[in-house]
Amino acid sequence: MLTGVTDDVPEPPSEYRLGELAEAAGVPVRTLRYYQERKLLPPPRRVGRIGLYSAEHLARLRMIASLLERGHTLEGIRELLAAWEEGRDIATVLGVEKAVTAPWSTETPVTMPLAELVALFPGEADTGAIERAVELGLLRIDGDRVTHWSRRQLDATVTLVRAGVPLAKVLEVSLHLQRAMDDLAARFVGLITGHVVGTFDADGLDETLARLRPGAQVSVEAGFARAMDRQVRTAIERVLADLAESRE
Repeated sequence: MLTGVTDDVPEPPSEYRLGELAEAAGVPVRTLRYYQERKLLPPPRRVGRIGLYSAEHLARLRMIASLLERGHTLEGIRELLAAWEEGRDIATVLGVEKAVTAPWSTETPVTMPLAELVALFPGEADTGAIERAVELGLLRIDGDRVTHWSRRQLDATVTLVRAGVPLAKVLEVSLHLQRAMDDLAARFVGLITGHVVGTFDADGLDETLARLRPGAQVSVEAGFARAMDRQVRTAIERVLADLAESRE
């Protein structure tokens, strides 16, 4: 009898707890919490102190994974999902997000065995640090190999750690830097979507972005360099003052 074959196939659950959702989506629990912090994942239904997630949450996670594989940033994905929920034209938003962000990535990724990456940070690149770097989008793991998105940033991180800065602190600063850069990028994208989209056709938009990119990038680089000058000068003055007090 074949009619009973499907009776042994369990139906997918209608709701998931956090760990169950993470397992179904194939992502760490910490990643789900990070997505919730960034407003990428709606809050769960609460039953007392228990959060229950639906099939829609699982579908959202699979969509995020698909967009990440296509090269979208988490901030770009957040904007796309917000546009979708507001009923805007996703095709237009996708086109603008791609036009604004794709040409900016000029970094050279570097791929190596995971063991080789761990060896660059003796005693510090534990499982927690690796997972944190993956959450931040710095690393992508494929089996026993790992890809860092930027050779230059990896080299800079190695230099900082060898100088005595704990890897955990570097990753903490990376999170703050990423959030600050996401905010700046979102403001730039807002200028484009608010004042350029609808005024130019596709060719005109590309031409406008080509003119705007150098100015925007120089503004960020010059502003950061100026801020570093101020911070370094303040730090040196503080150190000299402490030395002077210790000699009195």
